[in-house]
Amino acid sequence: MAISNAQELFLHELSEVYDAEHRFIEGQQEMAEHATDEDLKGAIQDHLGQTRQHALNIERVFTELGQEEARRETNAAAQGLVSEAQEGIQEAQSAALCDAAIVSAVIKVEHFEMGSYRSLVTGANLMGQTEIERLLRENMQQEEQTARTAEESAAELLQKAMQGGEQGGDQGLIDKAKDKLTGE
Repeated sequence: MAISNAQELFLHELSEVYDAEHRFIEGQQEMAEHATDEDLKGAIQDHLGQTRQHALNIERVFTELGQEEARRETNAAAQGLVSEAQEGIQEAQSAALCDAAIVSAVIKVEHFEMGSYRSLVTGANLMGQTEIERLLRENMQQEEQTARTAEESAAELLQKAMQGGEQGGDQGLIDKAKDKLTGE
C-alpha cells in the first residue's frame, strides 16, 4: 500500500496494531491454557479481556476517522512474537520453564505494543483528535501496567524454573537474573 500523507500512515499503523491485537488475543488464549502458575494464568486471563477491549477501541478509532470498517494489515512483528512464544511453550521441558517462557513472551509483546501505541497517541495528538487520543492512550496505559506486572513476576517465575530444572538451583545465576529483572 502506497502511503502519500500522514493520515494514510496513521491508518496503516492503526491497521497493523489492530492485526496485532487480534494475534495477541489468540496467543494469550494459548498461553492461558499452558500456564501452570495460578497468578500468571489469572493475569493473562485478565489481560485477555483488556486486549479484546483494545480491539474494540481501535474499531471506534476507525469509526471516528470516518472509515466504514476496521481493517487489518498483517503485522509481521506481531506474527513473529506469537510464533516465538508458541515455540517457547512447545520447547519447555517443564511446567516451570513453560511459565518462565510465557512471562518472557508477555514482556516482549507488551513492550512492542507500548511502542506502537505511543506512536499512534502522538499522531492522534498532532491531528487534534482528542477522542482518538483518549482511546489509544487508554490502550497504551493498560499495556504499560501489564508490562510492569509481568516484569515484577518474571524473577519469581525464573527462579522456580531454575530451581526445578537442570540449572541445579544455582543461586548465583538466580541472584543475577533477579538483579537484572528488578534493575538492581
